[in-house]
Amino acid sequence: MNKLIIAGVISTTLMTAPVFAAQNSWEKEANDAWIDGKAEATLLFNGELNNFDINTDVKNGVVTLTGKVENSVEKKLAEELIVGIDGVKDVKNDLTIVKSKNTEKKAMEKNDKGADFTDAKIATVIKTRFLFDGDVDGTDIDVDVVNRKVTLTGTVASEAEKDLAITIAKNASDVTSVDDELEIVSE
Repeated sequence: MNKLIIAGVISTTLMTAPVFAAQNSWEKEANDAWIDGKAEATLLFNGELNNFDINTDVKNGVVTLTGKVENSVEKKLAEELIVGIDGVKDVKNDLTIVKSKNTEKKAMEKNDKGADFTDAKIATVIKTRFLFDGDVDGTDIDVDVVNRKVTLTGTVASEAEKDLAITIAKNASDVTSVDDELEIVSE
């Protein structure tokens, strides 16, 4: 009788192991798809990059960037934006720089001015967090960043939503202050 029970347990274990392995594989693929969607959205909402020239592929939390950008600043910006996404384990930056004398000169001038790169990154991170947060309507909030100082304008539905939006902005890396110009509009 004991042999029959042991055989049943072993048989059940062997039969269910592939199911759990398949489920684990499915969960990884779903997580990778979620990260890929967040990466695409992050690049889309950044005004400094042409996201149609940048492709993202995700495998086991590692994001590979391919495509082309105009200069080294854009290449680094794309990588920095993706590194900040929850769930990303690493970024493999295979973006190709297609040099143009005008665009390289403009990028260097912008970089010399100071915090343009950091400001663009901060704005994109905050906008993306708003859009992926179910409690904040990110489509009604504008995010402006100058010298790491964030200004939030637009409308929210409640005091709680306003507080959450301000907290999300304050918690973003490199932010020095948040100026709240949000209006509460009850529907």
